Amino acid sequence: MSAPPLAPGAPPGAPGPATTTARRTAIPGRGRGGPSRLRALDGLRLLAALMVAAYHFGGRNGEISQAWGGSPAHQFPTAAPLFAYGCLGVQIFFVISGFVICLSGWGRTLRTFVASRVSRLYPAYWAAILLVTAVFALPWVAYKALPPSEVLTNLTMLQQPLGVDRVLGVCWTLWAELRFYALFALCVVLPGATRGRVVLFCAGWTLAAALAQAAHQPFLDTVLMPEYAPFFIGGIGLYLLHRYGARDPIGWAIVLVSWLIGQHYAVAGLWHAPSADAFSYRSTAVIIAVVTLGFALVAAVALGRPRWANWRWLTVAGALTYPFYLVHEHLGWVVVRALHHDLGLPSYATLPLTVVLMLLLAWVLHRFVERPLTPVLKRSIDPRH
Repeated sequence: MSAPPLAPGAPPGAPGPATTTARRTAIPGRGRGGPSRLRALDGLRLLAALMVAAYHFGGRNGEISQAWGGSPAHQFPTAAPLFAYGCLGVQIFFVISGFVICLSGWGRTLRTFVASRVSRLYPAYWAAILLVTAVFALPWVAYKALPPSEVLTNLTMLQQPLGVDRVLGVCWTLWAELRFYALFALCVVLPGATRGRVVLFCAGWTLAAALAQAAHQPFLDTVLMPEYAPFFIGGIGLYLLHRYGARDPIGWAIVLVSWLIGQHYAVAGLWHAPSADAFSYRSTAVIIAVVTLGFALVAAVALGRPRWANWRWLTVAGALTYPFYLVHEHLGWVVVRALHHDLGLPSYATLPLTVVLMLLLAWVLHRFVERPLTPVLKRSIDPRH
C-alpha cells in the first residue's frame, strides 16, 4: 500500500502538524502583528485539510466508492472534477510545514526540537491508529482491520520503509514530514540555526534533490525526497522573508526556485492525457494555479498581509487540523456508508455532515488525548520543559 508521489491515498501533511508549537513561540525579527499571521496560518492548515477531505470523499474512486455505493462522480457530477484537485492540499501542508519548522527550530537545542516534534506528532497518531483498527474490527463494518503485528508496527510511523501496510492512508505524508524533520535537525538545529546555515541548507538540499532525481537511486530518493523537497524548502524561504523582511533577495530566490520545481513535480504527478477510463482529468493550468495559490497564501501570512485574520476560532481550527487529518479518511468511509447507504441521506447532505462529525471527533482527540499526553511526552524526552 505504499503511495506514489501525490497518489490518491494522499493527503496532505501533515501535514503539517506543527502549528501549536509555532503559536507558542515568540516570533523573532519584525514584530508586525504576529498573532494574526499565525492564526491565519492555522486557517490555511484547516483549508488544506478540507481540500484533502474533499478529494478523499468525492475526488477519486476506491474504497470511498464502496461507501457511496457507486463512483463519487455519480454522486457529485459537478463537484467531483473540482474535488479531484483537493489532493494538492498536501503541497500546501508541506509549504506550511517548512515555514513552521524553521520558525520553531530556530534557537532550539536538538533535544528540545526532538521533544517538540515527537510530542506533537505521536499522541493523536497513536490514538487514530488504535481507533481506526478497533472500528474496522467491528463485524458490521465493511472494511477489514490489519493483522495485530502490522498494527503494532504502524505505531512507530516507520511502516512504509519497513514494507508494512498502512492503517491510515494519509500517513505516507507523515513519513515525508519525519524525513524533513531529520534533515533539518541534523543540518540546521544541531549546529545552530543561522541565516547563512539555513540558506546553505536550502541550496544544498535543492541541488542534492535534483541530483538524486537524475541518479535514479531509491536510497537517495528516500532520503532527499525530490518530489516533496521544493515545498518544504519553499516554506523555509518564506520564513526567511518573514524573519528578515520582504526585501531579502535570497529569501525570494529560494521561494521562486522552489515554486518552479514544485509545480513541475505537481504536474508530473497529477496530470494525465484525457482518458475515458480515468476518474477525472486535471488541467495543467489549474494544477499550476493551485500550487501557486498555496505559495501565495503562505507568503501573504509570512509578510503579515492578512492582519484582519485574527479570529480566535482560527486557533481552534489549527488545533483540530492534525487529528482531523488523521481520522477523516478511513472513519469517513464508515460514516458515509452509514448516512448515505444505510440511512438514505442524499449525497450533498452526507458529505458536509461527515466532515462535521470528523471535526467533532478531532476535537475529542485534541481535548482528551493531545492536551493531556503532549506535555507528558515532551517532559519525558526533555525534562527541562
